[in-house]
Formats: sequence, structure tokens, C-alpha cells
Amino acid sequence: MRHLNYNHLYYFWTVAREGSIIGASKALHLTPQTISGQLKMLEDTIGEPLFNRVGRRLILSESGHVVNHYADEIFSLGAELANRVRDKSTSNPLTLNVGVVSSIAKLIAYRLLSPALNMDNALRVVCYEGELEKLLGDLSVHQLDIILSDRQIPPGLGVKAFNHALGSTNVSFFSHISKAKEYSDTFPNSMDAAPMLLPLQTNPLRRQLDDWFLERQITPKIIAEFDDSALLKAFGAAQHGLFPAPTAISTEIESMYDVTNIGTIKGVSEKFYAISPERKVNHPAVSLICEWAKNRLFG
Repeated sequence: MRHLNYNHLYYFWTVAREGSIIGASKALHLTPQTISGQLKMLEDTIGEPLFNRVGRRLILSESGHVVNHYADEIFSLGAELANRVRDKSTSNPLTLNVGVVSSIAKLIAYRLLSPALNMDNALRVVCYEGELEKLLGDLSVHQLDIILSDRQIPPGLGVKAFNHALGSTNVSFFSHISKAKEYSDTFPNSMDAAPMLLPLQTNPLRRQLDDWFLERQITPKIIAEFDDSALLKAFGAAQHGLFPAPTAISTEIESMYDVTNIGTIKGVSEKFYAISPERKVNHPAVSLICEWAKNRLFG
């Protein structure tokens, strides 16, 4: 086999992650023709086809799986090397790259990260928001140091990462202050037929809420559903309906959104996790976040 071109390998690795040449071209800001040409050159070097075409998707061949495994290791180590050199530079502060799952309450994310911002050593926090699956892909190549999530790593993803339980909080419902007494006096029965703002059905909290409503024969009038928790609260502040949120940040929610906690429901809770690429947390800021969450925020 001739000398391996690592640019060709990187294009192959991106196609494998994106599932298509079109997806890879968008991610790399290159034309599909360029990527196709680079793939062909890599296959010529390897001496084996690396993909099988199934419909519009490219599926890794047997050789492709082997090459992809080594590419994962190569580019993960490269990213780790760059991060270590960068963070040990005396001219740059320590960096904490954080992925925040979009469904997490932004106030919870802030409360979790705030201890790191008060570290004695200079720290720069860089936050990214997205779906868990996308963030796990970034974590696997060391583009992130930690993910803050309201769910554990889904089974079957094949990502080398570890869940660290941070704690849990009860869930309360909130109403605009102008209508709070109307709902709080007979809570939770007052929520039957009440206008309601809820997270999407893919959200772990939503599944718990649906079961809770069903058990108590409460049928709210669902006005809107949201992926983003901050947008949900903004609609609540504009008097479009009741909404659920973590009880642990009740005081902040009431202050920021001009709403009132009308009641806490039993049997429903939100759990939070820090997901890291290693079983034992080594980043000092991540260690501080985990310790503070367990002992102070959710303790």
C-alpha cells in the first residue's frame, strides 16, 4: 500500500459520519465532486472499496469499517494533542468546551457552569447547544470536554463516553402572575382543560408528564410544544399558558419571567448528567461542576 494521505482519510471519515457525500460536502464546505475524487484516491491507495451504496446513502464496507475505526483513533488523538498543547500554553487560559443539550433549562445549565467561572485559575468557557447525538459525535473526537444532558447516552450508539449523574429535581408548574391564584387554589385539578405549553414528546420530561396527566385524568389544552426550554418560558411569560420547569430554579424563573410557581407535582422529576469521554473525570473544571452539582445544586 502506498503512503497514506491523511487529507483523503479525513474526507472519508467525514463521509462516514455524515452518511453521504452531500452531507460531507456541506460539513467541509467542499464540492461533492472534490470529495468523490478524494475518496476514489483513498480507495486506490487502500486497494479495497470502502463504501457500498444503498439507495442514496453510503454504507461502510467491511474494509471501510476497519479504516473508520482507525480514523476515529487517529483524529481523536490529533484533537486531544491540540487541546493539551493549547491548554498548557502559558499565554492562553484553560478552556472548557461544553455541549448543552437543547432541551435542558438554560438556567440549570448556567447554575451548573457557574462554579467553573469562579475558579482561581483563568478559565474560558465555550458553549455549544444541540441534540445529544450530535454533541456525542463532537465529544468522541475531543471537540468537547463535557456534555450537560437531561438523559443518559442512548444504547447502541457505539460512542466511548461515560455518564456521571449530577442529581435530580422535582418539577413545578408556573403561571403568569395575573392568573396564578386561579390555578393555585385547586392545583393540580385546575390544570384540566387549562392552556398548556409543553416540551416535545421526544423529551424525557414530556413522557413523564403525559403519564402523570393520564393517571390523574387531567387533560390540558396543549397550545404549543417546544424543543427549546427558554422559548417555552418566553411563551409562558407572554401569558399563552402554564408550563413546567425544574423546581430547583423556581426563584430565578419567577424573577425573570414574571410568573408564579402554582404547585409542585409528585412522582415526576428531571435528572441531569455530565457526559465525559473518560470514566474518571480529569478536567479540573468538570470535576468542580460535578462536585458542586451533587453537593449544592441538587444535594
